[in-house]
Amino acid sequence: MTSRRLRAPFRLTFHEVARHRPVDLLSPFVQHDRTEGLDLPPGSLARFGPGPRAPFCAVVVDVAEVGRDGGVRCGLAGTGGVLATYRAARQEITLEVDGPAGAVVVGAAPAEVAAPFRLACVVNENQVSVLVAEGAGEGWRPYLSVRDRVADLTDLRDPAVLGSLEYGCGGVDAGAVISRVRAGYSGAIGLRDPQVVRRPDGSPVLRDGRLFVTATNAGHGFFQQAHWGVWALDVADPSARPVHVATLFSERDGLLLGDHAGALVLDEEADRWLVLVSSWGDHSQERGVHVRHATVRGTDLLNGVHVLRTDRLELPTTASAWDPSVARVRGRWYLAFTECTSFGPPRYVFHPALATTAGAEPTAGLERVGADAALQQAEGTILQRFGRVWYLLASDRDAAEYPVYDLGVGRVGALRAPYGSNIPHPMVLATGRRPRRRWWLVSFDGTPWHEEVFGYGTHGDLLVMAGRPPAWRETLRAVVRALAGRVPGGVRRRVRGLRPGRPGRPGTGRPGTLLCPRTSAPVRAAVRDQEEQA
Repeated sequence: MTSRRLRAPFRLTFHEVARHRPVDLLSPFVQHDRTEGLDLPPGSLARFGPGPRAPFCAVVVDVAEVGRDGGVRCGLAGTGGVLATYRAARQEITLEVDGPAGAVVVGAAPAEVAAPFRLACVVNENQVSVLVAEGAGEGWRPYLSVRDRVADLTDLRDPAVLGSLEYGCGGVDAGAVISRVRAGYSGAIGLRDPQVVRRPDGSPVLRDGRLFVTATNAGHGFFQQAHWGVWALDVADPSARPVHVATLFSERDGLLLGDHAGALVLDEEADRWLVLVSSWGDHSQERGVHVRHATVRGTDLLNGVHVLRTDRLELPTTASAWDPSVARVRGRWYLAFTECTSFGPPRYVFHPALATTAGAEPTAGLERVGADAALQQAEGTILQRFGRVWYLLASDRDAAEYPVYDLGVGRVGALRAPYGSNIPHPMVLATGRRPRRRWWLVSFDGTPWHEEVFGYGTHGDLLVMAGRPPAWRETLRAVVRALAGRVPGGVRRRVRGLRPGRPGRPGTGRPGTLLCPRTSAPVRAAVRDQEEQA
């Protein structure tokens, strides 16, 4: 009992050591990058080849010069496509859809822009945004972001529609001098819902000193505009900027979607990837959310762009569910998830839950273990091992803390970690081996990006926290408390009479010491366990 208490996750104290906020309209997965052949006749539209495999992309045009009567446009060309246009004479930016009856302007905004500048057309699901950056910088300012009117005229999630479109750009009216065009998959304007890429036993997947984390790539709108990415972190230098190494899209129900908030498990014994993801890609309050799964072989999901076909996971619940986390514990699979019993009004109501199966597959024959239904806004369910003991971690917004449960979903404590805005997830992990093992907590906060234009859903500073084990004195005090009820009465009286923090030599029995001859052996064993765990 003493050893288990000392190994509990709430013995660690976490503090922030790094904070990251990538704001990338384009991901590293650029499909076209041209600096030549851009001397286009006014009014022409050059096409650069096939568009993206999922409706999450961006076209960025560097405009070197534009006359008083000139202009430029860019986007996805073809029937059902979308084009952003800047006209200098009107000092206006417009967004149009090539609908069944021809081009239809679905949005317009005044814009005083002086060359050189960059014009970007960004597609996130059916939401299309137009942004401008002065010079050659990345200080993007959004001018337009339209979804409903776009969706009335086209559905970019439809593989038949998207597959017929091409990246394009060109001059309008008197034209413009274009120095560069880039087109490819869109990036993230924030990161949230991190989960470490792990093996079934909970150990993190490391390559060349890099730790891999799946994260929700915040998009230009609500949850449907986000998508799922894989990021690499340098465990030796958590202050180093995360690197976007992979993007994972979903194909289901006849649509191409950005499902996100899930877990990626490398099962090397079975030579496969286990993929669990939440169906946020087409979420509505009426449709709800559920967990989906896939098994992938012969592909490295930590590199490149992937479109995954997934199936609905049969969980032991009739409610909506998200944030899956899976681990194999003593021959059984455990699957944690967040269970949502109401989408309001006035607010979503959700809490942590746990299921298990003795089968060979983590997705078959799941039986309910339990849930903490007393909580109303608790998510971010994570299964994590501390020493030899597994725990279920979660995040409770109402209490502003990270509750910790055993595998019977019994509350055993809470993490000692800063709790910021939104509902930060407690992705705790250990790297290295004793005695150089280091504990980390990867999370996020609610910092938005141009929320005045895009609304809720752009949030996500990625936070890295380091875990500190208890100091020597803290450990001894914890040991005394743990043993106080299990030692002879005379010893208990002497322990109660001690004043913590007063100098003394452990094991001497003198006033002011924290140990006595009759308890020193178990105390020393417990301290040793704690030091090994840390």
